[in-house]
Amino acid sequence: MIIQANEVLDAKGLACPMPIVRTKKAITNLEPGQVIRVEATDKGSTADIKAWADSTGHQYLGTKEDGEVLHHYIRKASDDEAKEETKHEDIVDLEDLRSRIEGDEKIFILDVREPAEYAFGHIPGAKNIPLGELDDRMEEIEQDEELHVICRTGIRSDLAAQKLTEKGYKNVKNVVPGMTMWEGPTEKQS
Repeated sequence: MIIQANEVLDAKGLACPMPIVRTKKAITNLEPGQVIRVEATDKGSTADIKAWADSTGHQYLGTKEDGEVLHHYIRKASDDEAKEETKHEDIVDLEDLRSRIEGDEKIFILDVREPAEYAFGHIPGAKNIPLGELDDRMEEIEQDEELHVICRTGIRSDLAAQKLTEKGYKNVKNVVPGMTMWEGPTEKQS
C-alpha cells in the first residue's frame, strides 16, 4: 500500500510534545484534503497524533512502521470538518498536586505516558494507562473518583482528560506542566 503525501514532516528523535507541535504548524500549510506524513521515532506519537487529529477534525489515516520510524498519515480537514482545538478547563498545578499527596488526600493519579516513560520515574501510586490504551481500559478507573491525569508535559494528559470527561467522568483534572517539572517523590520500576 502506497499513500501519497503532499508534505513530509521530519519529527524523528523528538519526544512529546514536539511531534504534535510541529504537526500543528505544518498542517496549516496544506490545503483541505491534502495529506501530511509525519515521520517520528517516539512510540507515544501514534496515540498523541491520533487523539489530536480526532480532537481537531483532521482525519488520522493510520501509521506504518518502518524499522524504528513511524510514518503517521493525517488528512487535513475542510473548513466544514475542522473543529476548534479545545483544552480541558479543569487544571491543577504540580504544587497543588504535591500538597494533596502529602496531605494524604484520596485522589487517583492516572499517568498516560508510555510504559517506558512510566518505568523510569512516576509518582508513587500512579496508575499507568497509556493514552493509546485509554479507550480500552476505562473500566479500570472509577467514575466517581477524583482523577488527576498526568503525562510528560500536559499535552497527552489534556487529551486524556477531555476523553474521560466526554465518557462521563465527573471530577477530572489535568496536571500541568507534567512530569518534566515534578519535584516530588518518584518511584522507578525495575
